[in-house]
Amino acid sequence: MHVLITNDDGIDSPGLAALAIVARDAGHEVTVAAPSREFSGASAALTAVESDGRILVEPRTLPGLPGVTAWSVAASPAFIVLVALTGGLGSPPDLVLSGINIGANAGRAVTHSGTVGAALTAALGGCRAAAFSVGHSIRPPQQPSWETPATLAARLLPALEDIPPGVVLNVNCPDVPSFDQVRGVRRARLATFGAVQFTVSERGEGFLRMTLEDNEAALEEGTDEYYLNRQYATVTPIRPAAEAADIAVQVDDVDISLPV
Repeated sequence: MHVLITNDDGIDSPGLAALAIVARDAGHEVTVAAPSREFSGASAALTAVESDGRILVEPRTLPGLPGVTAWSVAASPAFIVLVALTGGLGSPPDLVLSGINIGANAGRAVTHSGTVGAALTAALGGCRAAAFSVGHSIRPPQQPSWETPATLAARLLPALEDIPPGVVLNVNCPDVPSFDQVRGVRRARLATFGAVQFTVSERGEGFLRMTLEDNEAALEEGTDEYYLNRQYATVTPIRPAAEAADIAVQVDDVDISLPV
């Protein structure tokens, strides 16, 4: 398959190269295209830097990937995927892999992740996709072990070839020094709350200060946050935003006449 590798940590992230090496070593045709700067928290924003109406793109050579086409793009991860799906970076990809992100992307907070946003954009375009992250909370690990999540990605890659187009596998790996310290792989639900949470720590004239605080509530059993905090890797299939067809909304009798 033709595999596009992207991320939200930027073109120079070691996790990006680690994921690209996994796809290359599996025998796939690999194209790397990632933001020229960090785009964490960008969700599926379609943002790009233009000069005279042209998106800025620079060819790069990544460590350990001689001969692999790589681009530094002045754009958000989701925008890069959109460009790739339309043939702007060569033939459209069959599979999009996003990551390996520094810090977990778990629970309903995946809505805000640029890593997951890139994969969801691929799925929205009818492409298979997966997002890979390492860590056990929103707090990024200081020096993550890339070999562990890369090994997990290599083990899961064959399964990605069989998922339906339009589906994303959101994968989180605990940050442990070696793969044999991962206690197992679990399919998990998205947690409704995480191990840490944002709170307003200070409010003043014309400003707010936000901080991260540990959430003392017990994590929900069977969720990605629950398993990650117990040193399991987690896999959660997700889809892009879709109609809530099961919700009844009475609109047929709404009066749309202009007020007199």
